[in-house]
Amino acid sequence: MSVFLIGDIKVTDDSWVPDYAANVHNIVEKHGGKYLSRSGNISTLEGQDKDSTLIAIIQFPSREALDNFASDPEYAPFGKARQAGGVSNFHVIDDTDIAGSIPYLPAG
Repeated sequence: MSVFLIGDIKVTDDSWVPDYAANVHNIVEKHGGKYLSRSGNISTLEGQDKDSTLIAIIQFPSREALDNFASDPEYAPFGKARQAGGVSNFHVIDDTDIAGSIPYLPAG
C-alpha cells in the first residue's frame, strides 16, 4: 500500500535549503520514494492561509519504506538542518478511501 509524506515547512533560515534540495531526493529514491511535488507556489482555495514557504508531497511504496527513509543515518544531518532552520509539519496518509465508495481506492 502506497503512503504519502506531506511536508509543510515554513523556512526561518534558508541556509540549509540548497544542500537539502540538492541531496535529499537521492535519499528518498534510495528508499523507493519519489517526489510528486516540492513547491513554494501555495495558494489557499478554502480556509485560512498557511504561513508555509513550501509543501512537498512524496510517495513511498509502503510505510516501512518511509520509516526507513526517515531513520536513514544519511538523512539525519539534512533533517537536523531543516529542523533548525524552519518549522516543519510532516503528515503521513495512505492511499485508502475512508468512505469506501471510490472503486479504484482500497476501503480504509
